[in-house]
Amino acid sequence: MQKDSNDIDNGKDLPGLSDESKQYLLDVAREAVRRYVFREPRQKFEYDDPVLSGRWGAFVTLKIDDDLRGCIGNLLSDKPLPETIAEMAVKSAASDPRFAPLSQSEFTRISIEISVMGPIREVGNIDEIVIGRDGLIIEQGYRHGLLLPQVATEHNLGLHAFLSQTCLKAGLPPDAWKHGAKIQKFSAEVF
Repeated sequence: MQKDSNDIDNGKDLPGLSDESKQYLLDVAREAVRRYVFREPRQKFEYDDPVLSGRWGAFVTLKIDDDLRGCIGNLLSDKPLPETIAEMAVKSAASDPRFAPLSQSEFTRISIEISVMGPIREVGNIDEIVIGRDGLIIEQGYRHGLLLPQVATEHNLGLHAFLSQTCLKAGLPPDAWKHGAKIQKFSAEVF
């Protein structure tokens, strides 16, 4: 059987992380942010779970009191998952253009959410999109926007509203999805 070109190394849609590996990755993210805000050297990674060696894209979301404080990620990675998580956690704390860099006083107040990305697939018909399971990418010309799967459920968005919000994130008119914009979907393991 030939692998889909969008599939990752092991051919699975999502890594299927154990509870222990999820906790390890949350600890990696928190420690990476702590070392960034307190200007300490980067951490070393030690793990036994072979799934963590996979090259998975990931987003790290930081919140304070349920308000977004930073979210950066990548769809693909050429690094093992802990390294990707650490890098995205620091970028979320330091480089999200919507926020000033995270301060030391804010560090103790952050909550962290990780989204490990599945493969990206073209959407031929919007009925293929499942709210709560699928994230969206909409592209038209040089503009593109991405919303993680949990955005739709956190904001009680129906399908059309989710599509429109993804268009707006791309800097496109909210109905661009009806007028030739490329629509892609992906799943994510969120914890």
